[in-house]
Amino acid sequence: MSAREVLLVYDTQCPACAYYCTLVRLRESVGELTLVDARQPSEVMKQVTDRGLDIDQGMVLIVNSEFYDGADAINALALLGTRSGWFNRFNYWVFRSAAVSRMLYPVLKLCRHFLLHFLGVSKINNLESGNNERF
Repeated sequence: MSAREVLLVYDTQCPACAYYCTLVRLRESVGELTLVDARQPSEVMKQVTDRGLDIDQGMVLIVNSEFYDGADAINALALLGTRSGWFNRFNYWVFRSAAVSRMLYPVLKLCRHFLLHFLGVSKINNLESGNNERF
């Protein structure tokens, strides 16, 4: 299997998201994970927005131009990830099932929203929804 382009678009002002992104590792055969700051204008964020994906609702994983968001992104990361280290083994064990990922992701998202509200972090609002500045 050849290495692929793998991009992970996430909110760098979310401490939980940033911590997750520093710990997650991909298998060498998959390729190198490139982290993309969703708060900075970029061609990648334009593509995310053009697809109607709300970055405030979850991270976006792009693997060779295939887009996965929210629960699907975390499930794909678990399947593409290495099993070395406690975090990556745990990540695989919990999120390897798409059904379990879809059940757990709303809880993680709710915790993220509470955290960002508590910290006073504004939404990215990449879809430019009205009256949508704060969590």
